[in-house]
Amino acid sequence: MHFVVDRRIFVENVQHVNKSISSRTTIPILTGMKIDVSSAGITLTGSDSDISIETFIPKEDDENEYIDIFQEGRIVLQARFFVDIVRKLPGDKIEIFVQEQFATTIRSGSAVFHLNGLDPEEYPVLPKLSEEQMFQLPQNILKNMIHQTVFAVSTQETRPVLTGVNFEAEDGVLTCTATDSHRLAMRKVPFETTSDDLIFSNIVVPGKSLNELNKILTDTDDPVDVVITDTQVLFKLKNLLFYSRLLDGNYPVTKTMIPEQSKTDLELPRKELLATLERAFLLSKEIKNHVVHLRILENNEIEIMSVSSEIGKVKEKVTCEKVKGEEIRISFNGKNLIDALKVIDSDHVYIRFTGAMSPFTLQPTDTDQMLHLFSPVRTY
Repeated sequence: MHFVVDRRIFVENVQHVNKSISSRTTIPILTGMKIDVSSAGITLTGSDSDISIETFIPKEDDENEYIDIFQEGRIVLQARFFVDIVRKLPGDKIEIFVQEQFATTIRSGSAVFHLNGLDPEEYPVLPKLSEEQMFQLPQNILKNMIHQTVFAVSTQETRPVLTGVNFEAEDGVLTCTATDSHRLAMRKVPFETTSDDLIFSNIVVPGKSLNELNKILTDTDDPVDVVITDTQVLFKLKNLLFYSRLLDGNYPVTKTMIPEQSKTDLELPRKELLATLERAFLLSKEIKNHVVHLRILENNEIEIMSVSSEIGKVKEKVTCEKVKGEEIRISFNGKNLIDALKVIDSDHVYIRFTGAMSPFTLQPTDTDQMLHLFSPVRTY
């Protein structure tokens, strides 16, 4: 195997693939990155059994020639060293050639590295998934959906299924839901599909996988094909395949958790509410459950308060656009509300309460495609 490749595009693809490689794997060959050179270009593959990423660098496109191929072939190189080496090479081009016994030379500028490669025959073949259940979204929409839900997954392994985001599709609408049993984040978006009646539920993608995918997705409307099977999901970008295993278990039925009616409705400016809660959090972060108290005052005002017996107290008023319904005093985890307000783009939000000890909802005022649900905190 022997080729010379443009350093910039090679480093970019190597770094994408490296997101799927773990040094903690029990399968030695998976600590490496597979490089497969054909007449069409270079395919890079990485996997840690949970996530697999395959990227393709074409020999050339309409504008540029990226690779000079002198000999086709395959090799697996230890990712821990290989990724750092290619990132720090000095030249604009990288030359890689493999000799007998997988001895590999990497050359760029005046730097020359010699690495011991691994047998590519031992590297597992990525699965070919049936594309019966497939839909399409723009990258920026998918990136946004992940950003607006994945923060709410559970970090506790006691209920593994809650460490993922649940994907459901019905009537041409994709619904993504994340919950850690104390808060819930939900986002809906219409999608395109060639299937007239694409319906699926209980497709739970690990939060870790989605966080890594989000680092690869761009803020463009380039399409992503999403392929769903019983055990895996595949996200297909132009020259990149991102596979993730799905989590086992039944995701809780979250539709029944969302209250249909409310007793008290508030409309507030999002940035002002967020800033007030962040100031209250300066004290509440020292308290169990980050407790913040809210009560309704006269003249369309609410009071946000946080009290720490060891540190002190903070009180602040926020003027609402509208207040409708019964007076209420309620306590909640301030950090959870802060996290949700940070992923909402709208200038104003609705908060709807059903009682002091009942879950309440937060929504942007300009769309019904997003909803956050919170459990109150008992404070006696």
